[in-house]
Amino acid sequence: QVQLVESGGGLVQAGASLRLSCAASGRTSSAEVMGWFRQPPGKEREFVAAISWSGSNTYYADSVKGRFTISRDNAKNTVYLQMNSLKPEDTAVYHCAARSGSLLYSRVNLYPYWGQGTQVTVSS
Repeated sequence: QVQLVESGGGLVQAGASLRLSCAASGRTSSAEVMGWFRQPPGKEREFVAAISWSGSNTYYADSVKGRFTISRDNAKNTVYLQMNSLKPEDTAVYHCAARSGSLLYSRVNLYPYWGQGTQVTVSS
């Protein structure tokens, strides 16, 4: 099992930046691919970004490309999501997810491990 704990959410104004962190513990060898997803109020969970074990491969949703950056520090078993130029439509609960393997997927049901989420609210 892999345990994931997110942090770094908060309330910010449009145009601001936030950095989310996700700390993994347990069987971290199964967390080769790490991803960020978000669930806006009243909507389904959606893909944001994913990163390979080495960090050399990343994948972003079109809605965040150029504004968000995913990275990881394997020595700390932590993945980050740097969010710049935040917009009100970025408001959501942000969840960290993990899966084994090397392919970066955007489908929610392909990630077996999930964190509880951290709230990000962007005011206009």
